[in-house]
Amino acid sequence: MYDFTYHRAGDLDEASALLAEHDDAKIVAGGQSLLPMMKFRLASPSDLVDLGKIEGLDGIARDGDALVIGALARHVAVHTSPIVRESIPALAALAGLIGDPAVRHRGTLGGSLANNDPTADYPAAALALGATVVTTRREIAAADFFTGLFETVLEPDEIITAVRFRIPEKAAYEKFRNPASRYAIVGVFVAKHADGVRVAVTGAGASGAFRVPSFEAALAADFSPDALRGLTIPTEGLASDIHASAEYRAHLVGVMARRAVAAANG
Repeated sequence: MYDFTYHRAGDLDEASALLAEHDDAKIVAGGQSLLPMMKFRLASPSDLVDLGKIEGLDGIARDGDALVIGALARHVAVHTSPIVRESIPALAALAGLIGDPAVRHRGTLGGSLANNDPTADYPAAALALGATVVTTRREIAAADFFTGLFETVLEPDEIITAVRFRIPEKAAYEKFRNPASRYAIVGVFVAKHADGVRVAVTGAGASGAFRVPSFEAALAADFSPDALRGLTIPTEGLASDIHASAEYRAHLVGVMARRAVAAANG
C-alpha cells in the first residue's frame, strides 16, 4: 500500500471541498472495495476522504411508490430493514448475499454503486428496479449512471447521497456465487413493473452490469420461467476467466433468470 493522507469529513460540503482540492483523492465509506485495491496496489490515491461520520446519509424510508436508501446504509441494514423487506424483499435478499458478515457490516450501498465492480450485486438491482442515484449535484437514472468497467458518470468531487428504487409488483434476485469471494459469477435480478419487465445481469459482462431486452420482451408477454426456455444471450462482451468461460456464463444467465422468475412468482 502506498502512502496517503487521511481526512475525516464533517459534512458533505467539507467532503466535496477536499475532493476538489486534491486531484487524486478518493472517497472511503465502508472501505470494502477501495482498501483491498489499495492493498494490492491496484489503486494509489493521494488522499482518502472518509464519509463515515457524516450524519443523515444512512436512512431507509418509503416514499410513495419508491424506496429511498441513504448512500451510507450498510449492507446488513438493507438486508434486515423491515421497510426494505416489506417494500422490495428481493433487494433485502440481495444484500444478505453480499460477501460475508464482516463485509456486510462495513460495506455501503453508495460505495458499491460508485465502485461499479463488474461482479457486484447492487448494479443489477439498480438497473432492474429503475433506480435513480441522487448526488450532491443531480439525480441520475441508473441506465445513465454506469459507463464501463469500474466507471460511472460521477464527477471527481461528486458524492452519492441516496438511491431511489422503484417498488415493483414482483422481483427476485438469483446469484451463482464464487465460493471463495462470494462475488457473482452470474447474478440476475428480475423485476416486474406496471409498465414492463426488467432483467439485469451482473458478473457476466466484461464491462459491468447490463439488461437483456429479449428476456424482458418474453417475460412481458408471459411472466413465467417457461417463457425463457430456449432463449440465450450471445457470448460477445461476456467475461471469460479462470472461474467461468463466456459460454458458461451465457448458459448461467438463462438458468439464473428462470430461477429468479420462479422465485418472484413465489
